[in-house]
Amino acid sequence: MAIYEKLETRPAPLGVSGPVKWIKENLFPSPVSSILTILSLVLLYYIVPPLLNWMIFDATWTGTKEEITKHGARWIFIYEKFNQFMYGFYPENLYWRPNLILGLFVASIVLFKKIKHIKVRASILILFPIVSFILIHGGLGLEVVPTTKWGGLMLTMVVASVGIVVSFPIGIIFALGRQSNMPIIKTISVLYIEFIRGVPLITLLFMSSVILPLFFPEGVTFDKLLRALIGVTLFQAAYLAEVVRGGLQAIPKGQYEAADSVGLSYWQAMGLVILPQALKISIPNIVGSFVALFKDTTLVLIIGLFDVLAMVTLTTSDPHWLGFETEGYVFVTMIYWIICFTMSKYAQSVENRFNTDHK
Repeated sequence: MAIYEKLETRPAPLGVSGPVKWIKENLFPSPVSSILTILSLVLLYYIVPPLLNWMIFDATWTGTKEEITKHGARWIFIYEKFNQFMYGFYPENLYWRPNLILGLFVASIVLFKKIKHIKVRASILILFPIVSFILIHGGLGLEVVPTTKWGGLMLTMVVASVGIVVSFPIGIIFALGRQSNMPIIKTISVLYIEFIRGVPLITLLFMSSVILPLFFPEGVTFDKLLRALIGVTLFQAAYLAEVVRGGLQAIPKGQYEAADSVGLSYWQAMGLVILPQALKISIPNIVGSFVALFKDTTLVLIIGLFDVLAMVTLTTSDPHWLGFETEGYVFVTMIYWIICFTMSKYAQSVENRFNTDHK
């Protein structure tokens, strides 16, 4: 009869697992990689400590402009002008309205994830933009705030959000139109996409702000922000159309044939079989287009709208705060990086959730 002896578990050798193995495989796998790793560490040594000293350790966080004695960042400028960076010229006593919209946005995302009912999700998608517009603009008993007072990060988010939400379905329609067998539909789609992609966004904004009003009857005015939203939406829709078309071309022909074999109509096949797969494939490129659009919102300055980046120039022109451009641009850079990074990470989570590849 065999006698089995119980052995105690022992940790794996350092060379098999753990941080030492990770460092060896990822940082020093070969002589060339080792040299590049060492050069990178040396570069970080000369860049990171001075940057941290300027941004944190030698920075001035409180006090007044006259009390600045350190040579680091003067963040008191950001503290003093924070409301303008966030809200522009929006009335201070009404800041609760854009803040409430932000809270509703977070709540809508949570509900959208937890509630799977299609009708509830559709209601959220329809009601949130309406409620947001009423809150930020006014009406229905609320004080009306003209768009000329909108600015800062609030304006940036409005332009980017409207451009993303409205351009997405338009881009899908033009992508389907470009693949249509109907010559008229296909020609119109191709001409639109190629024309829009052939001109820079700043040109479209200039045309929508200066040239478009020339075609209106005398006495008819058109809101400047609305003109910018139209230009941004049309521009983004053309690029999204090409992104979605790339996803449609990646779908195997057998999927189209399978949809036809079960008797689905064209729109049923697109809505139930083809588009879901094409959009899943196109998620990285779609998010890339959205990130690019968010950064392109800075161009609205050309038509007299003051987004968060334009507020840097405006606030530093204050005679009491001259020479603080560096702090302003660094602050805005961090805002853009945080938002774009969040969009990218959220897109990765969506891509992983809908990933059906077999590994």
